[in-house]
Amino acid sequence: MLPLKFIRQNPEAVRRGMQSKGAEEERLDQLLDLDAQVLKKNSRVESLKARRNQASQEIARLKQAGEAAKGEIAAMGDLSRQIKALDQEIHQLQEQLHQHLLWIPNLPHPSAPVGSDPSHNRVVCTVGEAVRPAFEARNHLDLLTLLGLVDFEAGARIAGRGFPLYTGRGARLERALINFMLDLHTRERGYTEIYPPFMATRQTTLMTGQLPKLEDDMYITTIDDLFLIPTAEVPVTGIHQDQIIPEDELPRKYTAFSACFRREAGSYGKETRGLLRVHQFNKVELVKLVHPATSYDELETLRADAEEALRRLGLAYRVVELCTGDLSFAAAKCYDLEVYAPAADQWLEVSSCSNFEAFQARRGNIRFRRKDTGKLDHVHTLNGSGVATPRLLVALLETCQRPDGSVTLPEALVPYYGEEQLTLP
Repeated sequence: MLPLKFIRQNPEAVRRGMQSKGAEEERLDQLLDLDAQVLKKNSRVESLKARRNQASQEIARLKQAGEAAKGEIAAMGDLSRQIKALDQEIHQLQEQLHQHLLWIPNLPHPSAPVGSDPSHNRVVCTVGEAVRPAFEARNHLDLLTLLGLVDFEAGARIAGRGFPLYTGRGARLERALINFMLDLHTRERGYTEIYPPFMATRQTTLMTGQLPKLEDDMYITTIDDLFLIPTAEVPVTGIHQDQIIPEDELPRKYTAFSACFRREAGSYGKETRGLLRVHQFNKVELVKLVHPATSYDELETLRADAEEALRRLGLAYRVVELCTGDLSFAAAKCYDLEVYAPAADQWLEVSSCSNFEAFQARRGNIRFRRKDTGKLDHVHTLNGSGVATPRLLVALLETCQRPDGSVTLPEALVPYYGEEQLTLP
C-alpha cells in the first residue's frame, strides 16, 4: 500500500496516478476526509491530555498543601471520560481509514505509457517472425482433439467448464514444459526453487494486492477463509512476511511451479475456447525481492529470464509495455510477453513481468536493514510468469504442427518429453 503520510502530503499526485489507472477517485476523497477527522480528534485528545496532566499536578499541589481537591478530581475524571470516548471514535475511524487505504492502487512509474486501455500499450520489440504456415493450419483445439492430449468433456464432468483434463501424452507434454522451465531458471538463471502451498490466508492474499479488489475472481474455502492461489506469486512473496532480510542477501530470487485458480468472473464475452481461458492452469513463476536502488534493473533481467524460455522453444513473441490504464492494481510498471499463435493469428499473453516497488512489501512488512545507516527500509518486490503453460501450449502446437496434424517438438523440449514428435494416434 501507499504510505498514508505520502498520500496526505501529495493528494493531487495520488489523484493523478489513480486517474491514469482508471481507479475510483471517491476512495481518495473519503480517505482524506477520514484522515482529517482522525488528525482533528487526535489533536483534541492531546489537548485534553495536557489539561488532565495540569489537573493532576494541581490536585497533587492541593493535597500537599492540605487543601480540598474534590472539584479538581471530578474535573479530571470528566477529562478522562472524554479522552476514552474520543479514543474509541478514533479507533473506529482508523479502521475505516485502513479499509479505504487498501483500495488505493500503486502509482504508475513515470516511464509507463499513459493510456486508458490496451490500445495504448507500447510494443517494445518482436522476436521471431509471426508467419502463418503455407498449408491450412489447424487451430489448437483441433490439434488437442486430433492428438488426444486433453479431454475437455471429462474435465467438465469432474469440475465444470474451464477445468481441462490432460491425458496420456498431453499430461506428459505439460510436465515436460514445466520441468524444462524450472531447470532453465534454477540451473542457468540463478533462481531457488520453491514448491509452495496452493492455498493462502486472507492476509497473504491481501499483501500481494489481490484483495480486496479481486476477491470476486478468486476461489475461497468459506469454513477456513483460505484462498486457492491465483498465482504462485502469492505464497512465494509471503515467505518473508514480517521478516527483515540482511542487505547483503538481496536480491532473493525464487521460482515456483503451481496450479493457479481463477474464477474469471469478468471474462464474459472473451475467447474461452480450448485452453485460451480456463479456471485452473499451470504456471512457473519468478519472484524477486530486491534492493530499491536496483529494482528497475532487476525488472529488465526478470523480463529477459522469462523471454529466454520462449527463445529456447523457438516461438515468435513480442514484448509489450502496459499503459497506465492496463496496469494491475499493485504494479508500478509491467511488461507482457505475448506468443504468436499462427492458426488463430493472435498474440497470446503468457507472462506479465511487474515491478511493485514497495507496495507489497509495505503490506507484508518485508524489510531489510541498510548497512550504512542501520535503518530499516522496505524491499521492492517483482514477479513474472516464467511462463504460464496453457497459451504456451496453444502457440507451440500451432507453430510446430505439420500438414498431417502431427507436431515436431522444439529441440529444447525433446530431452524432457523423450520423443521428437507428437505423431497421430
